[in-house]
Amino acid sequence: MAAQIAGVFEPSLQEKISNSKILVVGAGGIGCEILKNLVLSGFQDIEIIDLDTIDVSNLNRQFLFHKEHVGKSKANVARESALSFNPNVKIKAYHDSITTTNYGVSFFQQFQLVLNALDNRAARNHVNRLCLTADVPLIESGTAGYNGQVELIKRGQTQCYECTPKAAQKSFPGCTIRNTPSEPIHCIVWAKHLFNQLFGESNEDEDVSPDTADPEAGAEAGESALAADANEKGNVDRVNTRTWAAQCGYDPEKIFNKLFYDDINYLLSMSNLWKSRTPPNPAKWDALEEDGEAAAPTDTVLRDQKVLSLTESAKVFGDAIGALKDAFGKLPDGDHLVWDKDDKYAMDFVAACANIRAQIFNIPRKSRFEIKSMAGNIIPAIATTNAITAGVVVMHAFRVLKGEFEKCKSVYMRLRPNARNQLFVPDRALNPPNPKCYVCAAKPEVTLKVDTKNVTVKELRDDILIKALNMIGPDVTIDGKGTIVISSEEGETDCNNDKKLEELQIVDGCILKVDDFVQNYELTVTIVHKDPARDEPSFDIVADPESLKPKEDEPDATPSTSNGNSKPSTSTAAAPADDDDDMCIIEEDGEKPAAAGSDEAEAGPSGTSSGPEKRKNDDTEGPSTKKARVEEKEDDDDDLIVIN
Repeated sequence: MAAQIAGVFEPSLQEKISNSKILVVGAGGIGCEILKNLVLSGFQDIEIIDLDTIDVSNLNRQFLFHKEHVGKSKANVARESALSFNPNVKIKAYHDSITTTNYGVSFFQQFQLVLNALDNRAARNHVNRLCLTADVPLIESGTAGYNGQVELIKRGQTQCYECTPKAAQKSFPGCTIRNTPSEPIHCIVWAKHLFNQLFGESNEDEDVSPDTADPEAGAEAGESALAADANEKGNVDRVNTRTWAAQCGYDPEKIFNKLFYDDINYLLSMSNLWKSRTPPNPAKWDALEEDGEAAAPTDTVLRDQKVLSLTESAKVFGDAIGALKDAFGKLPDGDHLVWDKDDKYAMDFVAACANIRAQIFNIPRKSRFEIKSMAGNIIPAIATTNAITAGVVVMHAFRVLKGEFEKCKSVYMRLRPNARNQLFVPDRALNPPNPKCYVCAAKPEVTLKVDTKNVTVKELRDDILIKALNMIGPDVTIDGKGTIVISSEEGETDCNNDKKLEELQIVDGCILKVDDFVQNYELTVTIVHKDPARDEPSFDIVADPESLKPKEDEPDATPSTSNGNSKPSTSTAAAPADDDDDMCIIEEDGEKPAAAGSDEAEAGPSGTSSGPEKRKNDDTEGPSTKKARVEEKEDDDDDLIVIN
């Protein structure tokens, strides 16, 4: 190995390489390359963690894996393959999620260096916080197609992963998705919502069927709603999509006819919608079977590239419904499937539904490959980019071990040379921590603008603290009173879940103290009441308390697809101002944008797993999925955008 050969490294570095203990988080495209580099460089004590298992789609670039490994643990197989290069290295593998309580601050403190190779923002945030608390240097890396990025995160010396604000998730108005799609991406988003309505984490606000019980719907439907019998509370009882599907036994024909015939005819009855639009053409199951078109191709490559006809898509739809129904039926009560682009039937379902709906609304249909890229919001992974990025990671590791932090400037790999003829573009200097950062500041704090009259304690916990602020198990008390609002101990404060914030005296001016024991993270939250307008989020998180003035929303950019043409901004560690040295990294899984790059855009981070996974939910409805804006000072717009 290189470190054992005299003259390759200076003696002091050679000794540090041999004696250092390294943690690699993620065993995907970059993780495999990093592990190989570490072993060949002479590192003797390595641990690697990844929750995912190996998929066939991984084999073209994750070279430590081979066909016989499909279905096995990425971490375990990566360890076995790496040991073939040097059987004397000590490598410990964990087939587990880095976000579990098994890997706290004391776990991280045993390492001299942590190397991230993730494609998951939540896991990255978690590792960032634990490395800051443990005061262990973290090297963050990511790729997007031919672009790559490597940066150092060191407490007190550099920006942390969460020092700069994240761009808001690209979204589309619900009425456009449900009623008047005009682009393929609208149909794809609709299809993903439908998957969740039938098999996933259901959200009533994203029900794909038009609301025929709405008296304001218009035409005959509105009149029927007005005439409907009200319940004891004076409201019209509504049956959600999943309940209806379960009642009809998930029969493909009945679901098809409801979604693509009955619902479309209902929309056609709303004549005002079609005054300036081309009206849709309903499709019925029986009529499709009489088309006489060929069945969907069975060859995987041909099937992915071909744009299927309506009849072919209906056949795929029926097969996918049957398979997903069986998978869903095997789960215990309260569990649900999670859509994953690498799961055959989950992807088939979304592709078929999107194309059927597209044809009905006179929108161009797409191949399964194109839909997969758009639905997963990914840029195709490039093996060469992974290898180059991993090489820079290990070169940074050498500098960190030597204590040369000032030389660990962020580096950006680009497909084409910039104005200075550079393919590898380093920052001019390390970027210092953001003093307003709500993670690494001396006294982390945020201002939460929230509708205290309507937001519940459960939504505060699930949507704000866990989803938006990336905590694992928060405990919340009211400052000055000591009242425990939320406890991480199971069942201790469940009685508060359905209470509105104001019922517990969480009102304008209230200060909450939040403590996440798992992350060893404390945060002060100042409450500011807001009355949200219609279609406005029920809460905004203001990272800089001094920037409470409203900001003008920019118009939504064109949705990100596999061509990666979303509008990027400069990086977290800002590149030279005269260069176009930014990069746009596309992550899968509907997560909010991240700020420091992501591993190749595919399933396989520590903290996620492939297939339509099961996720335990604490109730049948699940938490609200309304997204929050994270605001910063208006001139603080130089963060790297990662589009989900």
